[in-house]
Amino acid sequence: MLTNVVSVAPKLRLAFGSRAALKQLYTPARKHGSHQKAVRRVTMIPGDGVGPELMLSVKDVFKAADVPVEFEEHQLSEVQGTATQEKLEKLLQDMRANRVAIKGKLNAPMEVKGELNSYEMELRRQMDLFANVVRCKSLLGCATRHPDLDLVVIREQTEGEYSSLEHESVSGVVECLKIVTRKKSQRIAKFAFDYATRHGRHAVTAVHKANIMKLGDGLFLQCCEEVSQLYPKIKFNSMIVDNCCMQLVRNPYQFDVLLTPNLYGNVLDHVVAGLVGGAGVVPGESYSADYAVFETGARHPFAQAVGRNIANPTAMLLTAANMLHHLNLNFHAKMISDAVKKVIEIGKVRTRDVGGYSTTTDFVQTVIDNMSPSIN
Repeated sequence: MLTNVVSVAPKLRLAFGSRAALKQLYTPARKHGSHQKAVRRVTMIPGDGVGPELMLSVKDVFKAADVPVEFEEHQLSEVQGTATQEKLEKLLQDMRANRVAIKGKLNAPMEVKGELNSYEMELRRQMDLFANVVRCKSLLGCATRHPDLDLVVIREQTEGEYSSLEHESVSGVVECLKIVTRKKSQRIAKFAFDYATRHGRHAVTAVHKANIMKLGDGLFLQCCEEVSQLYPKIKFNSMIVDNCCMQLVRNPYQFDVLLTPNLYGNVLDHVVAGLVGGAGVVPGESYSADYAVFETGARHPFAQAVGRNIANPTAMLLTAANMLHHLNLNFHAKMISDAVKKVIEIGKVRTRDVGGYSTTTDFVQTVIDNMSPSIN
C-alpha cells in the first residue's frame, strides 16, 4: 500500500513551461520588421574546460537564428579560484528570477580545501534540481555499434553517495555516508513514470544494488515498486547495476527508461552516451518543481581541448534547442536542432571526437549555413 507519495505534478507544470509563469518572465524587446518580439531572460553558466567555447557557439547560433533570448552570464569556477559564496548567491538569485538556465560543467578540484561540498552539488541542492534527464538517441550519420537507439536515463541527483558527508573516524579510516530517503525516492520514481506517460514510453527499469545495500538501495527499490502500481500501463522491472552495465553494452534495445539513484545514474549517463557517439553529442537537462537547467548529458569538461577549437558543440547546441522547446520557442528550437542533425547526417564537417578534422568554428558555421534561409 503506497503512503505519503509526494505529488509534484502541479509545480512541475511551471518547470515544463506553464504559459502563465512564462508570460511573467518575458520582457519587451527589439522590433523585427513590423513585429515586436518578447525576449526571454536565461541564466548562462559557461563553467570549466571547453564550456565557455561551447557557450560562444550557442550565442553565435542564437544570433544567426534571431532567437529572442537574452543571456545573463555568470562566471563561476572552483578550479580557477574564481568561485565565492557571494558569486554563488548572486547566481542563485538570478536563476530563481529567470527560472531557466543553461550551463557547462562546473569542475570540482580533487584535493580537499575545507568544504567537501562542491559548488556543482550546492547549486543542485539550493535549486532542488532533483531530476536529471538524459535522452540518448542515435543520430543519422554518426556511426555506432548499435544503431537506432532511443533510451532515457532519469537520475535522482540531490542525495545518495553525493551527499558530501565524509569524515576520517580514525587515522587511515574514512567513512562516507550514502543518504537515501523515502520522500526523494518516491519523488524521482513519480517523475520517471510521469515522464514515461507524457512521452509515450512503455517501460521503466529501476537500477539498484539492493542485494548488497539492503537498506539504502532496498528503500529506493521499494519506493519504485510502490509508485509503479499507480501506473499500470507502464511496464516496470528492476536490474542490479553491474548487470545493467553489461546489458547496455550487449543489448541496449531492451531498455526504455532507466530510473537510478545518484551515483549509478552518473555512470550510466556516460555509458549510454558512449553508445550513441560520445559525450559530444548527447544533450541533457535537470528539473526541480519550479526550475529547469539545461546542460550536456555526459558532463565532461574536456580540459585538454581548451583553446584548441576542437570541441564538439553538438551536445550543447541540442541542449540549447531543448531549452527553446521548454520556453515554447518551438520554431527556433526545431530550426536549430534540424540544422545540427543535417550537418551530422551529411558528414562532411565532423569534429575529431566523431572521426573528423573540422574545428568547432567550422561546425558552428556549417550549422548556421544550414538553417532556414529566411532567418539567415
